[in-house]
Amino acid sequence: MQYFMSNLNKLGLNTIAEAIGLEVISVEEGLVKGKIPVDSRTHQPYGLLHGGASVVLAETLGSIGSHFLVEKEGKGAVGIEINANHVRSVKSGWVYGTATIKHRGGKLHVWSIDIVDESDKLICTSRLTVMIIPRNE
Repeated sequence: MQYFMSNLNKLGLNTIAEAIGLEVISVEEGLVKGKIPVDSRTHQPYGLLHGGASVVLAETLGSIGSHFLVEKEGKGAVGIEINANHVRSVKSGWVYGTATIKHRGGKLHVWSIDIVDESDKLICTSRLTVMIIPRNE
């Protein structure tokens, strides 16, 4: 697991995840947790968390989860569809995402991702479909 996390941190350098301050908290088989700050990096013009930032958090967590499940088989994982329902706004602090696998097939994974604020109130709920592909090194 330590090896995976150090490689994961390298993969995140110079990406949108780094730009918005995304932090992965934990990675387990079928469960990934992370967080992003709600600040100028993730605000929309009205000073609220941008829905796109929530989607970046959701897709990143699910994609990491799929990568973790298939990397030892020499495969990769790419998101092919995501939806998000933004149910509550937030202006500051942190939001926390939890991605849970709902379907683990040989070619597709489906993840459910809930994002909550610091009071554990639902901010966004999302579903991500990930395609499993051969990885070209």
